[in-house]
Amino acid sequence: KIDWENKLYLAPLTTVGNLPFRRICKKFGADITCGEMAMSLQLLQGHQPEWALVQRHESEDIFGIQLCGPSPQQMARVAQLVDDGHINCDFVDINLGCPIDLVYSRGMGSGLMARKKPLEVMVRSMANILARKSQTPLTIKMRTGVYADKHIAHNLAPLSLKSWGASMVCIHGRSREQRYTRSADWKYIQNVAEAANEDAIVNCYGGTVPIYGNGDIMNYEDYNNFKATAPQVSGVMIARGALIKPWVFKEIKEQQHWDISASERLDMIKDYVNYGLEHWGSDDKGVETTR
Repeated sequence: KIDWENKLYLAPLTTVGNLPFRRICKKFGADITCGEMAMSLQLLQGHQPEWALVQRHESEDIFGIQLCGPSPQQMARVAQLVDDGHINCDFVDINLGCPIDLVYSRGMGSGLMARKKPLEVMVRSMANILARKSQTPLTIKMRTGVYADKHIAHNLAPLSLKSWGASMVCIHGRSREQRYTRSADWKYIQNVAEAANEDAIVNCYGGTVPIYGNGDIMNYEDYNNFKATAPQVSGVMIARGALIKPWVFKEIKEQQHWDISASERLDMIKDYVNYGLEHWGSDDKGVETTR
């Protein structure tokens, strides 16, 4: 079991949340890390680049993989790979947030939010499979809904946690329609946490079910403000804030702004380059990828 209370979670950042970057964030205090979004079909077909996305580094003590797929059968087969020990992770996350047209039009990512029955079958089957041998928790990252004026997360999140078998749900406080343009709605994230905990189901988390919030956390003041707005939220996920400054985790934990010097920035870049060459190799392709 994972203790989700008051953790700082580095979001699964597609194309940029690679292993070297996650190592940098771990160094600066990230508690939970997650691999980049991996497509279930490509994993099942044995695509090497996709399998690289689910690799973990030994410094990642709480590490998850994020899966994206349209069908319960496909996703269940990947869950079986995890349960059989072919993928080393502490939790598996279902992507219900990706707004990209190519993903959405195929009923994956945020497109799954509108497909309630397939989503239910997916969550139930994956949770059951992951509970067999490995006891790996299943989590979900979702948006407020597909459309800006029609929120549905407050219905889906409690169902996922109480009936379908998910262990934690993270709410990105924007709809698919809003992409990344509007401010994240932390009041609504609090509403979701209240809906999930209204009958205070008793579980291993001491009577509360974990809801995480995501959106617009750029410094420790944002963190404090959002925690005050959404007091029932168990923890926060940080995405673009970590891309802008990976030391945002350190700032939150120390409750102060860190005026990072040029030499400290250079040291961080050096670390990243070393991690990159270690991960991608020091041949021409590895150097190009790291660059």
